Amino acid sequence: MTSILVVDDERSMRDFLKILLTKEGYEVETAAGGDEALQLLEKHTFHLIISDIKMDGMTGLELLNNIKERNPAMPVVMITAFASPDDAVFAMKNGAFDYISKPFNVDEIKSVIIAATSKSSELAEAKSISANFPEIIGESREIIKIFEMIQRIAPTPANVLIYGESGTGKELVAQAIHRLSKVTDQEFVPITCSAIPEELMESELFGHVKGSFTGAISDKQGLFQLADKGTAFLDEIGELTPIIQTKLLRVLQEREVKPVGGTKTQNVSVRIIAATNKILEEEIIAGRFREDLYYRLAVVPLRVPPLRERKGDVPLLVDYFLKKYSTLFGKEVQEISSYAMEVLMKYDFPGNVRELENIIERGVALEASNIILPESLTLSSFRNDKLSPGQQQISPFQIVENEDELFERGLEEVMAETEKVFLNTALIKSGNSKMQAAELLRISFRSFRYKVKKYELG
Repeated sequence: MTSILVVDDERSMRDFLKILLTKEGYEVETAAGGDEALQLLEKHTFHLIISDIKMDGMTGLELLNNIKERNPAMPVVMITAFASPDDAVFAMKNGAFDYISKPFNVDEIKSVIIAATSKSSELAEAKSISANFPEIIGESREIIKIFEMIQRIAPTPANVLIYGESGTGKELVAQAIHRLSKVTDQEFVPITCSAIPEELMESELFGHVKGSFTGAISDKQGLFQLADKGTAFLDEIGELTPIIQTKLLRVLQEREVKPVGGTKTQNVSVRIIAATNKILEEEIIAGRFREDLYYRLAVVPLRVPPLRERKGDVPLLVDYFLKKYSTLFGKEVQEISSYAMEVLMKYDFPGNVRELENIIERGVALEASNIILPESLTLSSFRNDKLSPGQQQISPFQIVENEDELFERGLEEVMAETEKVFLNTALIKSGNSKMQAAELLRISFRSFRYKVKKYELG
């Protein structure tokens, strides 16, 4: 049964809500103030809390902050006087699920409570699912979809192509698929395709025999032999050369490998999980990636969302990294201020989860107090460092300082500069994917490519 805690310093209001909600089938407890409410929360589990904002002693807003510190996922509905909407807005900004105004509309109360308790059930279900994935921190709707997909595909032998921006945790997803697969007791062998020189890649993938080339002083097993009957994880698959792509395709088709310098083939049974931060469809169009290999790898395509698309997971990740680096550095930095968290929640994280971890690691290392403050956060601007000279990130509002400059430069020049800035911004937000950038700007890929060439943006 859904359990609700009603907090109000007016007995008549507590009694009214208890009678109303009990008739609706809810289990209801009441508290005359914030202190009593916190004591009840120590002893009982509630699905929803309804609290008045204006109370003697601890205010409803103070109670809200206390509850969110203990359980950020707990839905809290605030009761506000008709004349104090500012308090209600402030409560919503600080994590309240919703508010109801006095005098009460009974149907409105019922509607808000149904929505809040449904949200509570969703969060409980999300927490239950996420508990099965200790490798990956998250309870947002976006990451729960990933968990559900992993649960469906892991028991099958199907090859999987994981795609997403750098730093999103693609290898963690691959590890989770292997852990839940039927070959979990076999090897999970990762290889980063971009980290191995071209001349050594064939040997790393397929092995070699002694004397097959200078330095081959003994036989060596490759990725596929090591991962036989298990899982091979090929990260940054889009970096493979055409020759290696052809040889990899043959392995996938024939289920056998021939070591470099060898004369005999070896049968292998390997589940392939590949990952890329490139749009392979674009690579196919450009002739840099084999279409037939793509379809062999992408039997099940799985997109890992960037952190900016699952901002609800930021507090969980921050808490995890705080604990990790406080322990590692032997420091007592266990909290992050609400203002610092607000800074992070407004940031787009071009480097994704990896960048957030770096921010918290640096903050813990440099923080002199026991709480991360906004000034301890160093938000990376590394994307600008990786852009060509014409691609530095600028706000569209920085193009002209004032109206006099607009008229001095002329409309045509300013409009061209504005278009260039929007093109740059779209490239940055899409991780330099022209296809995604075109979609962001709602123009055709052909038009986008023309404009990029026109302004020499790369």
